[in-house]
Amino acid sequence: MEKTIILERPFNIISRLQDYVQLTKLRLASLVVFSAAMSFLLAPVEIIWSKFFYLIIGGFFITGSANGFNQIIERELDKLMDRTLSRPLPDARITVTEAFAVCLLLGVAGVFILTFYMNVTCGILGLLAILLYTVVYTPLKRVTPFAVFVGAIPGAIPPMLGWVAATNNLGLIAWLLFSIQFLWQFPHFWAIAWVLDDDYKKAGFNLLPTGKRDKGSALQALLYTICLVPVGLMPFIFNLSGWISMIVITSISVYFLIRAYRLYKECSIEAARSLMYASFLYLPIVLIAMVIDKM
Repeated sequence: MEKTIILERPFNIISRLQDYVQLTKLRLASLVVFSAAMSFLLAPVEIIWSKFFYLIIGGFFITGSANGFNQIIERELDKLMDRTLSRPLPDARITVTEAFAVCLLLGVAGVFILTFYMNVTCGILGLLAILLYTVVYTPLKRVTPFAVFVGAIPGAIPPMLGWVAATNNLGLIAWLLFSIQFLWQFPHFWAIAWVLDDDYKKAGFNLLPTGKRDKGSALQALLYTICLVPVGLMPFIFNLSGWISMIVITSISVYFLIRAYRLYKECSIEAARSLMYASFLYLPIVLIAMVIDKM
């Protein structure tokens, strides 16, 4: 009887780590954790560097867990899109069981670190971010463009988390930092969705507010960017930052607004890409400017 020979991919620790990096979207997680870290440094309290370290570790674990669970849920859909078909799950480099175990471990460890080394509020915020992103946002993406609004909530938790970790206070400033990142996500994500709309639709995702590249979608991106301008100046009004950061934030806000207006005027992929790049600049510049101004 002829034997069937099954060729298995040899295990390689380096390639497996690279797969985990892709599963947890480490580059995206870096931006998320960066906003938490900057908010921690922004707080008007003595910096406890051990807490800062645990915040970064816990933040990476929480974000990586949420990103991984998202890929587990969407693994079949990822096979349909050019930008995601080479991910470790659709490419069968990692099994669903293995991915689930890794994500569960990261999630539990992240919540524990934030609770034990920070406070209970931080642990709750971390758990809430995972649940909203995976249980609510991910399934909604194929149902309604409103999913972007839901997804912006866990996406805006990191700066709030950083502030609460440093001050143990979920007060007005924490919500202000939340609001800046919350509003920023709409032009940021819709610019990305505009550029990748054709690819998204292969998997049944209609993530633009009107479901297509038109004036309506561009207008909503513009309106959220307009709202972001005064909200971005609130730290100055509440004495969280000074004149230098106010000037820097005003300048980057105007630039961001010009990019959003260009998208509304042209409704082109190139204009959307320009807005996307502007969004990559906006958040780091705002946070760094406030932290430097504090020092």
